[in-house]
Amino acid sequence: MTPVDSVGEWYRHDRMPHIYCTGCGNGTVINCTLEAIMQMGWDIDNTIFVSGIGCSSRAPGYITTDSLHTTHGRALAFATGVKMANPDFDVVVFTGDGDLSAIGGNHFIHACRRNIDMTVICMNNMIYGMTGGQGSPCTPVGAISTTTPYGAAEPVFDLARLAEAAGANYSARWTSYHVKELTKAIKTGMETPGLSFIEAMTQCPTSFGRRNKLRTTTSMLEYLRDNAVLLNKAKRMEAEGQMLSGGQFTVGEFVKRYRPALGVRGERK
Repeated sequence: MTPVDSVGEWYRHDRMPHIYCTGCGNGTVINCTLEAIMQMGWDIDNTIFVSGIGCSSRAPGYITTDSLHTTHGRALAFATGVKMANPDFDVVVFTGDGDLSAIGGNHFIHACRRNIDMTVICMNNMIYGMTGGQGSPCTPVGAISTTTPYGAAEPVFDLARLAEAAGANYSARWTSYHVKELTKAIKTGMETPGLSFIEAMTQCPTSFGRRNKLRTTTSMLEYLRDNAVLLNKAKRMEAEGQMLSGGQFTVGEFVKRYRPALGVRGERK
C-alpha cells in the first residue's frame, strides 16, 4: 500500500515540463481525474492507466503508476486485458475523440456492451490535435479543420449517448470549464461498477481554436461555457420542438445504472 497525501504525489515530476501546448485543457482533465482518485482513496500501486495515441494519450506518462501507452484506437482492448487478468486493479483509460470514436469506435461500443469495470475518460477537443488538425467525428458542423477547409458538413458523434446506448453503466459529459462538475462525475463513475464513460469537452487553442477564431485559451473556455446546455434544459427544448443550435452540446449525467458487469473487484476470488 502506497499512502498518498496530495494530488502532486501522483505526478512524475521528472517528466516535466510537459509537452502540451500553452492553454491546452488536457492538464485540467488530468487534475480533475487525480482529484477524484484522491477522494476515492485509490492506491498508486493498484491503479493502472491505459491510453492510445494522441495528445490525451500522453497523459499517463506524467502519472506515477503503472501504465500502458498503446496503439491508436486500441486502448480499450488493452485495458480489457488488464482488467480480465486482475479484476482487483483500478483501471482508468485516457483517450481522445479521434482515438476513441474513429479508429477505436468498434472497441468503444463493445467495451460498453460488455460493461467492463473501468473508467474511460475522453478528452474531446473536437479535432485531431497531434497529427495535423484534421477533422474528427466530433468536429462541430461548420468548424474549420485541415480536412474540412470549408467547414465540417457531417453531424457530430454524440459519444455520451453512444456509451449509454451501447450499455455502459455510467455516462456523463462536462467540460474543462466545469471543473467541479467534471471531478464529481469522474468520482461517481469510479464508484459505479461496470464501464463508466466521462466525456470532457476541452479546449485546443492551437489546432482547433486558431482555425475557428478562438485563438486564446479564454475564448475557447468561454466557447465551451456558452455552448454547454444542461441536459434537463435540452430535454425541455426537445419536448417543445426546439433543437440545439450551432456548436451547442448537452452536459450532465446521461445514465447511471447497475447492469451486470465484467471484471468487478474480487470477482475471481
